[in-house]
Amino acid sequence: MEIEDEAWTKAEAETEALVWRAAQAVLDAHEDIEGQGIVILLTDDDSVQALNRDFRQKDYATNVLSFPSPQNPEANPEGQIGDIALAYGVCAREAAEQGKPLSHHLQHLVAHGVLHLLGYDHERDDEAQAMEALEREILAGLDVPDPYASPDLVSGEEEGR
Repeated sequence: MEIEDEAWTKAEAETEALVWRAAQAVLDAHEDIEGQGIVILLTDDDSVQALNRDFRQKDYATNVLSFPSPQNPEANPEGQIGDIALAYGVCAREAAEQGKPLSHHLQHLVAHGVLHLLGYDHERDDEAQAMEALEREILAGLDVPDPYASPDLVSGEEEGR
């Protein structure tokens, strides 16, 4: 894990532990994972905007980005699962707007990002339902309330969508 923006740890003293617990909970739910690790970057909005622009051709900051590693052993000799990056400003703003603790939102977005690394998506309704069900199950094990239960969330505009 790399924490580039100290705002993460200033806002939530347990940031590192929360992130690792969420990532590990996803991996524990998927015992068939062959990868050896995940790189998690906690950074600022400008850095995530640059990544989003450079790799996805979308010039705006978003809450979480996932970059799966190639499965080819020659291109990925360490067997990494992939990288995720989270933007502090976007995540903190969303948590405040949704009336939830940053810690809960952070764990949700880490789980969401790791699920993307494992091949889950939410482009179609059936994919979204399956992914959201997994997120709910994983987060319940972390004592994080259902992130999709909030009346403030409009269908199709949830985090990461």
